[in-house]
Amino acid sequence: MKREKKQKLNYEYVVVGGGLAGLCAAISASRHGVKTALIHARPVLGGNASSEIRMHICGADDNGSKPNYAEGGIIHEIMLKNKSRNPYFSYAYWDEVLYETARQEENLTVYYNTVMTDCNISDNKIKSIICYQETTEYHFEFEADYFSDCTGNGSLGFFAGANYREGSEGIGEFNEPHAPKIPNKNRMGNTILFKAERRDEKVDFTPPPFAKKLTEEQLKLRTHSKIHSIDFSGKDNVEEYIKATTGSTSNVDYGYWWIELSGESDDFVGEYESIKDDLISYVWGVWDHIKNGGNHGADNYDLVWVGALPGMRESRRFEGDYVLTENDVLENRVFEDAVAYGGWPIDIHSKNGLLDFDKFPSEIIPVKGIYTIPWRCYYSNNIENLTFAGRDISTSKLAFASSRVMGTCAIGGQAVGSAISLCKKYNCSPREILKHIKELQQIILEDDGYIPEVINEDENDLARNSKITASSFVSGFEPQNIVNGISRKVDDENCWCSNGISNNGEWLNIELTKKQEISSVQITFDSSFGVPIKMTLSENRRNQQEKTLPKTIVKDFHILFFNNGKQVKRIDVDNNFLRLVRLKFDKIQCESIKIYFTNTHGCQNIRVFEVRVK
Repeated sequence: MKREKKQKLNYEYVVVGGGLAGLCAAISASRHGVKTALIHARPVLGGNASSEIRMHICGADDNGSKPNYAEGGIIHEIMLKNKSRNPYFSYAYWDEVLYETARQEENLTVYYNTVMTDCNISDNKIKSIICYQETTEYHFEFEADYFSDCTGNGSLGFFAGANYREGSEGIGEFNEPHAPKIPNKNRMGNTILFKAERRDEKVDFTPPPFAKKLTEEQLKLRTHSKIHSIDFSGKDNVEEYIKATTGSTSNVDYGYWWIELSGESDDFVGEYESIKDDLISYVWGVWDHIKNGGNHGADNYDLVWVGALPGMRESRRFEGDYVLTENDVLENRVFEDAVAYGGWPIDIHSKNGLLDFDKFPSEIIPVKGIYTIPWRCYYSNNIENLTFAGRDISTSKLAFASSRVMGTCAIGGQAVGSAISLCKKYNCSPREILKHIKELQQIILEDDGYIPEVINEDENDLARNSKITASSFVSGFEPQNIVNGISRKVDDENCWCSNGISNNGEWLNIELTKKQEISSVQITFDSSFGVPIKMTLSENRRNQQEKTLPKTIVKDFHILFFNNGKQVKRIDVDNNFLRLVRLKFDKIQCESIKIYFTNTHGCQNIRVFEVRVK
């Protein structure tokens, strides 16, 4: 007799894919009261950033060259949490931080090791998805009102029949300056990373029999040792190329993104396993060449980790009501329905990856400043209740070459999760959120997101019209800055900065226009976006970082609430490590609020970007 374990489950929102985009979408929706399931095929969260693949998070700040545009919100919260407890870049801690962040959400359930195998469609809507969890032998059917495809490959949308694109559009479609004359199926490939450590003695290496043999001539255009050099004569954008290729200087202890293969058939996803086998052969072949193929400065290096799961760059891109193009990216376009932004270069890898030995592995088209991504890029133009976040959003190939990086994917995911909460509130489709786009934008800002040219206009924020005073301030950093609507440095500083820290601490006083019932205070500190805090394998990138949290974050503070001249409540916060601190409490009558800041993580001034009171 055939045996089966089956279970049907119902949620308001189902996210498929637990990379950073899916994780942020699921957390955002659940924090806004949506009963959410996150379906993830792997045992750990994070996708390309997880311990299984170990790619560091890149984003609009372009490796620190645009420090004011680093991503805030949930992804920044996660990175700060990791920094607070993981000074030595342990991937065990990183996995735990992602796990803990998801687990603590009351409205979120994560299904690990659970693979989506099919979906049920009716009237251009997804009714349910079919999944199998191999660790429990359960076949699940998940029913929901809304679904998000955050799989990277676009697997849910593919099964559901959503419109999608692959490869490069020809110049005739969008008139993009770097588009090919004729459309093609070229795509960026998959990569497996590795890690090596330096020993106190020479370490010999014997390659496995399947390792590919490579020569210095074949690798002459790819940095692969401490002493390797490249002739960049005639190469445009050399500085950008070196940064994208190496991160700083070449090093043999951190695997190379250019160990990349793109397969041979049109079914790139279907080739995943065969590409993986070839990649493994080339990873070991590259290491054999570094160790045994000449003087590469690696005699004392020992290979300690090789990934078994390739990181994917490109496959399907869904079609929304708008397709983001290279022109939007290069012109720094600001859309009325903007919900996210990007700033990474247009980074186009060679057609055949590593096998294009006679070509540089990447062409870098610089992006000056940042561009926005409209809401219309995040929902399907033909499946009514399908949204997407990550590298599968609605873009052209050239815009994708910038928007695909994980920081940009993460803030897009947060925007999608927030939008789903409005779908629930108004019982509407994702497309109909366009009617409520200003409300969505205000939610994103309140949750520490950033949208160029959008400022805090929350009518419920009582601090906006209050009288703000401070114990001290530096000229240009007046206390009134905390209610100017911009919670990060952009063209202006936009924060209050105290003139040192007195023995009794520094304070901000918020005098409300009248007595009010309040139940929350939200403070946004300066977390020094220009100071890198990313999790990384690279020794170079680790050496660019402090082991501690950004010094500008306030560590200890307390809040006093006054009514009729008397203190009616006090809240103490110690050992804070977050940029955004949101405190909720039972309603109280209040006429003024005084916040005392007594200690930072090392800064000699108190720096606050925003205070909200509700």
